[in-house]
Formats: sequence, C-alpha cells, structure tokens
Amino acid sequence: MSIEYNPMDCRAISPNMLPPFPAPEYSEVSVLLASGSPRRRELLGLIVPQFGIAVSKAIEESYPDTLATAEVPAYLSKLKAQAYEAELSEKELIITADTVVISDGHILGKPHDHDEACAMLRSLAGRTHTVVTGVTLSSKDGKRKDTFTESTQVTFADLSEKEIEEYVTRFRPFDKAGAYGIQEWVGAACISGINGCFYNVMGLPLHALYQHLRDFFK
Repeated sequence: MSIEYNPMDCRAISPNMLPPFPAPEYSEVSVLLASGSPRRRELLGLIVPQFGIAVSKAIEESYPDTLATAEVPAYLSKLKAQAYEAELSEKELIITADTVVISDGHILGKPHDHDEACAMLRSLAGRTHTVVTGVTLSSKDGKRKDTFTESTQVTFADLSEKEIEEYVTRFRPFDKAGAYGIQEWVGAACISGINGCFYNVMGLPLHALYQHLRDFFK
C-alpha cells in the first residue's frame, strides 16, 4: 500500500524545529500521503513526524461542468480519496489534495509546453489571482472523512517578456498549476503580495491541515 518516507531530511535544514504531534494519541495512527509531488512530501514533513506514501493510482481528474471553480479542488481531493478508502486499515489515515490557480474565473492547469507556460504568466503579470487547495482526510471505507479548502490571493508585479522567457526556459514549470512555483525565483523576485497561507500556494495549507489532523481522531 505504501512506502515509508522519512521527512528528517526536511527537518535537518532547521535543527531547532520542534517535533510536531507529540501527543500520545497519534502513536498508533499511520498517516499516508497520496501524492507524487515532492513539494507536498516536504511540506507534510514539517508537521507530521513520520508518514507513508500511498502507491500512485491512475485517477481521472474530471469534474462536472456546472461545478464552481473554487469548488473543484475539494471535489477532486474527495475523488482521489475514494480510490484508497477500501484499502486502508482501521489505524490508517490518508491525505489527498488538489491545488488550482484561478484567474478571471477560469482554472489554469499545468502548462503543456513552453508557449502555454509563457502565455499563463503573461495573463498573471501585474494582477491578483487566487490559489485554492482542497484537502481530504479519510479513514477506512470513508467512515470518517473531512474535506476542507484554503484560498490564497497572490499578486504578481509586472513581468517583462525577457523575465517570462528566461524563467520558463530555466525552471521549466510544466508540473505546476499556473506555470509558476512561488518557492522559486519568480516568487522571490516577481510576487509583490500575498494574502493568506504561503504554503497553500506551494500545494498544502499547513496551518489548516495541522488543525484538521489534530481534530480528526478526537
């Protein structure tokens, strides 16, 4: 079902970090992350001391055309969770997530090529857009399920054509919704403001997730 992932590599960057979840009620709970994203693995390692990675499944990430754009991430996170629920043990909790970039009421997915990535960044430059992440926590057979969303407003400064071209060429953001990674050069140099959870833009709203994980097995 899973392979063990040790997030100590993340914690070694900051040796003074306090260990999360010291409470004894978590001693017998195995947390699984259903994501192939290295960024989500690193982020979860900041708040969960040990967890497994669920074996990847081919899931068709489609949603009804009538669904509001801001509701899509939660819908997809629940869809992903359903694929694993029957395989969980009684003492396992699985985390699934989906993040989208919304601009002008439209979802910007992952760019297919260089030209599409550049076009996405041009549409975001000098403007504010919304990043929404949906997260689902689920137990065996979905007996307990908790789905929540987090939204963050991100404002880009104006971007020159040279900046756009060089960023896409050097960083190749084809695995990132909206064609950018806030943790990369473009985030440091070109994002002028953020309103909400920074980690949410990276793909996992850590503060909200910490609260929901803490409450899940009460």
